[in-house]
Amino acid sequence: MATNNRAALINRVVKVAKKHFKPAAPESGRTVFDHLVFACLLEDSLQEPAEQVFQKLRADYFDWNEVRVSSIRELTDVCKPLNDPQEAATRLRRVLQSVFESQYSFDLEATKKQNIGQAVKDLHKHKGTTNFTVSYVVQNGLGGHSIAVNDGLLESLRIVSVVSDAEAAKRTVPGLERTVPKNKGVEVGSLLHQIGVEMARSPFGPTIRKLLLEIDPKCKDRLPKRAPKKAPEPEKKPKATKKPAKPAEKKPAEKKAAEKKPAKKAAKPAAKKAVKTKTAKAATPKKKVKKKVKKKVVKKKVVKKAPAKKKKKAAKGLAKRKPR
Repeated sequence: MATNNRAALINRVVKVAKKHFKPAAPESGRTVFDHLVFACLLEDSLQEPAEQVFQKLRADYFDWNEVRVSSIRELTDVCKPLNDPQEAATRLRRVLQSVFESQYSFDLEATKKQNIGQAVKDLHKHKGTTNFTVSYVVQNGLGGHSIAVNDGLLESLRIVSVVSDAEAAKRTVPGLERTVPKNKGVEVGSLLHQIGVEMARSPFGPTIRKLLLEIDPKCKDRLPKRAPKKAPEPEKKPKATKKPAKPAEKKPAEKKAAEKKPAKKAAKPAAKKAVKTKTAKAATPKKKVKKKVKKKVVKKKVVKKAPAKKKKKAAKGLAKRKPR
């Protein structure tokens, strides 16, 4: 992108921002460390709620060391007025921990004695710092010219073609400090910051949409779009309906094999019936034997009665003979 074209776009962004927002000046008399702490709270929020949380931290805690040893959950409750309280609390606690571990105090006034380049390097060494927090400290604590750019502002500048996709990925806005004079750096920085906060707060809202279209009417296709809703998944059929469908897909050979298997199982009951018939047949001869025994007994009785008749006849014969 040509330098003149980029500068014209940046001036256009600043001009539109002045119509919609009012610049907010930072509190004077703060130390370099105070500016760093405040930048951790301000990055994704407006000036007023960030000031409210900053004053609450100083009033409710004995010193910054007590804030350092507090839990993220406790600090998140204090940061509730901010747009992203948990992220701000995490960023603040990491910065406090890193500064304390590096020099066992919360004093960064020594950076004022260094040149801006070295001070920027030293600030970036602390964990939890971002490009926004370092630029804010350089502008408001060290007297340098560096406009702080948060993620929302970076995305807004990409949509209106101030920066390319590659430059946005590197989180840089080339030519911003050259286009904006140093004596207007604080004012312009505050206006641009409010654009970024609005984008981060409501990227699909009508406010940021109208503002970006006013800057660049051709950016409609690049505006943030909501992700399409997922289509409802089809209802899954019950498992019971799936089971009968499987045998229908079998091959003919498999069907024949499946039919033969039950025939073998059915042969077992037939063998049991055969056994039962054999036992039944074997039992019948015993009944016949019993009948024969009874018949023999009857014959014996008849044989025994025969001599009795003879005796009766002999007795009759003797009776007849007595009259002689």
